[in-house]
This record gives sequence, C-alpha cells and structure tokens, in this order.
Amino acid sequence: MNSPLRKVAISVLVLFTLLILNANYIQVVRSDELRGNASNTRILAEEYDRERGAIVVDGNPVAMSVATDDTLTYLRQYPQADLYSTVTGYYSLVYGNTGIEDAEDGILSGSDDRLAFRRIADLFTGRDPSGGNVELTLDAAAQQAAVTALAGVQGAVVALDPSTGAVLSMVSSPGYDPAQLSSHDPAAIRAYSDSLGAMDPDPRINTTVAERHSPGSVFKLVVSAAALEDGYTSETVVPAPQQYTLPGTSRPLNNYNGESCDPSGEQPLIDALTISCNTAFAQLGVELGEDRVREAAEAFGIDQGGFEMPLPVVESTVGDIDGDAQLAVASIGQQNVQITPLQGAMIAAAIANDGDLMTPYLVDQLQAPDLSVVDQTDPEVMGQPVSAEVAGQLQDMMVSVVENGSGRRAQIDGYTVGGKTGTAQTSADDDDNQWFVGFAGPDGDPQIAVAVFIQGGQGTGGDLSAPVAQQVMAAYLAANGED
Repeated sequence: MNSPLRKVAISVLVLFTLLILNANYIQVVRSDELRGNASNTRILAEEYDRERGAIVVDGNPVAMSVATDDTLTYLRQYPQADLYSTVTGYYSLVYGNTGIEDAEDGILSGSDDRLAFRRIADLFTGRDPSGGNVELTLDAAAQQAAVTALAGVQGAVVALDPSTGAVLSMVSSPGYDPAQLSSHDPAAIRAYSDSLGAMDPDPRINTTVAERHSPGSVFKLVVSAAALEDGYTSETVVPAPQQYTLPGTSRPLNNYNGESCDPSGEQPLIDALTISCNTAFAQLGVELGEDRVREAAEAFGIDQGGFEMPLPVVESTVGDIDGDAQLAVASIGQQNVQITPLQGAMIAAAIANDGDLMTPYLVDQLQAPDLSVVDQTDPEVMGQPVSAEVAGQLQDMMVSVVENGSGRRAQIDGYTVGGKTGTAQTSADDDDNQWFVGFAGPDGDPQIAVAVFIQGGQGTGGDLSAPVAQQVMAAYLAANGED
C-alpha cells in the first residue's frame, strides 16, 4: 500500500475509533444526564404517553392525569388547586417538577424500582404502563380551614399529629394554580410563570419548609425548656424588671409597649411566659448561658441540618451569638434566630407529646397502579428534647398563655388549648411578623399541634395568628369525632 492510501486508511480508522468512543460515552456515561434533560422530547413523549399516578387526600385525587386528544396523551390536572398547590407542586413541560410531583416522581411516573414487577407484567400482558398513587397524610377539614383563614394574607400554617408526626395541614399563602404550569402550551406556561415571578413573595415558594424567619417570643418555649430541665419549675420566681440593660452595654431592652411585667420586678416563670415578659426571658437566657440555650434548641431540631419529609426542609438555626448582649436578644427569639413554620409546629408537637419529638412526614403510603401498597410510613421518634415531667410543666404553662395571657383568641370551647404567641421585629420600615404555636385536644390528650406564621401583619401574634390556629384546630377536632 502506497503512502497516501496508508494515510487515508489510518485517518478513517481513527475517525471510526472516535465515533465508537463517542457513541459509548453518550450511551453509557451521559445516558442518565441526557435521559433527564428537559429538552429530550423522546423522554417527554414517553412520559406523557403514560398515565401518571394520582396524589390523594382522604381518598380523593388532588392531582391526576386525564386523557386528551393532544400529541401528548395525558394532561395533569389539579382538582381543588386552591387547597393543595403548596403540597402537590406542579408537573411542567417547561420547568420540570416541584413539591410531591418531584419528591415522589418515581412512583407517580411508574419508574420506581418498587414497581419493576408491574412493568415486567405490563410487557407480557400488553397492558398500558401507568404510575402509582401517593396517599398523603393531610386532613381535608384542617387544610380547608387553613386556606380560608389565610385568605388575603402572606403566611403559612403547618399542623401535625403530635403522637405520630403526620402532617395534617400545610398551607403557604398566597397560593397559585399548578394546572397553568402543567398545561401542554409552553408559551402560556412561561407567561403564567412570569406573572408569578413578578409577585412578592413568589407563590411557588413553600414558606412552610423553604423559608425561615425570626420566631420572636415563640423561642421562649425553648428557653423555658432549658430552664425546667436545669431544675427550675414553673413556679420558680425569676427577675422581671420593667427594663433590662443588655450585658456589657448601655442599651436597654424593654417589654412590649414598654409595659411592666410585675410591679415587684419579679414573677413566677409560668407568669412570665403567660404575658410574654421580654426582660425575664432575656435575663434568664443569660443566666442559663449560650451553651445551654443552644443545647435546648438543638434538642428540638434547630441547628441539626435540613431534612426531607419528603419535601426538603431548610435548617432552622439559632445563628451566631457574640456575647451575652446578643444572647439576651436571641433568648426572646430575635438576633439571628430563624426557624421555619414546620419547626415551630415541631416544638409545639414535642411538648404536646410528653417530650417525644416525632419525625414529620407527609406521605402516608405509596400504591401501585392496582392500589396495592408498596410502602407505608411508620412513625419514628426523632428525639426527646425534654422529659415527660418537663413537657407536662410546659403544657401547663402554654395552657396558661391561652387561658390567661396573650393567646386567648386560640381558645376552643370544650377543649384544652395551649400555645405561645410571638411578635418578631423585622426592620424599622416593615410591619412585625406574627406567630402562634400550640396544641389542642380533650383534656390531657392533645390531638393536633399547629404553627401559624403571618408575614408583616398589623397587630400581634395573639391578634392575628392565634385566631387562625383556633380555626384550624377546631376544624380538625370537629371533623375527627372529637367535638
């Protein structure tokens, strides 16, 4: 073979080698990346030709697929989207999946390994493949009450079953219509997305788990827990001056509206929590020390990292504390203390459950297309932030808040209700944020724990958030045979 032919042959061989290597790289190394690419129309067509499973609450679908005459066979619909958009998220041609649509995509799409035998059976029987269902823990009555109570308000509600950790209600307000992000019209999807993005806050953000805020006086429950675990009792008399000078500074810390907590300048711990005395808890936090306050917060799940339930939850935190002056302010839920509404509900739930903090969960069970159960969530203890004895004292103190103090508007006739209000300063130009966390049930048997967060409301946590909590807890108790 002469030299020119040999060069051509070598060049062709090199090109074929590169072609083979590239094909293997694409099919082996990048296969998962390309398969998951939103621009892969073959994968999109395959997904939309398969009936996606339903997301179900109390036996009723709140997200479902229906057959169409479009090029894409199935269209995602969201009955009662106004109630459940916070949880379902959307299933979008353009923007992918969010919420439960994302967290449980494997089951819903039918690609989960737990449905492998079903897929094999479909091949042999010629049956059209389909996805499985996701049964949520939400209670329809509690969810409706939360949405109604938050109408026109920026805020969030989370309710838990204290004994199991099951999420009974999860609402972030304002809501949105996931169907408009899940249509088959990309231009319309983008236009609706742009309109949502122009809002402040963006309704697609799930405030209950994805945002954290200063809890204000709700954090006094954590400081109370630390004190009681260290030998204080609810009747221990603590300093409660009209004004407290922050350690190492000349800066005074005042009570709400400059009020006096007690003419004597001291009061029992239960009374300090009942009226939410700032000076008492600022001084108490300093007496306990930063390490003890942090330990108590961590025991409730704060500064323990984010987790999934299965929605991702951002970490709540005490934040940096530089010296006793900052510790005093942190002890009343300001400074750098930041928690999610879910974390607020977890604090109330642990106290209501005699000190056991249950792991929150939103999915009750996963079902195959034939409705057989492929997975069931079993309640798990996340930790024990306080002893049963201390939890009992905290329960009594929280009941006093509702019966005699700032949480009176959370009262429910015929039930024992405990709670803690919070009013958290944001900036000089913005309204304060309002909180209420609490529990309710027949005497000695709390059935529901709740956290209500209202952003920038005119008033206090007792004025604004406590009535929302009352409506949610009352609706749940009435609907579940406890009236």
